Amino acid sequence: MDDCLFCKIIKGEIPSAKVYEDDKVYAFRDINPQAKVHVLVVPKAHFSDLCDITAKDTGLTGYLFKKCADIAASEGLTNGFRIISNCGADACQSVKHFHVHVLGGEQLSDKMG
Repeated sequence: MDDCLFCKIIKGEIPSAKVYEDDKVYAFRDINPQAKVHVLVVPKAHFSDLCDITAKDTGLTGYLFKKCADIAASEGLTNGFRIISNCGADACQSVKHFHVHVLGGEQLSDKMG
């Protein structure tokens, strides 16, 4: 997607603080962190949101979630972490490219919001 912010970040057209990259996913620090550790994990393939993923893509999504756990471990989140994926306008999805937020490094609020 030529106009997708995250596609541009993945391509290196927009700078980011890269945390991890392989041939399937790209992870980088959120520019507006909501916790001491706030990393976005993004598939390199473009999906608008979770609802855009089909059954044939479940291997990729499983891989992405495993990478979320690996990244949490590499960031030292040994006491727990939260993963969030916003889907659609009511969830305040601001970038229309499926992504997962990995949050931790401190006691997170028990309220979601």
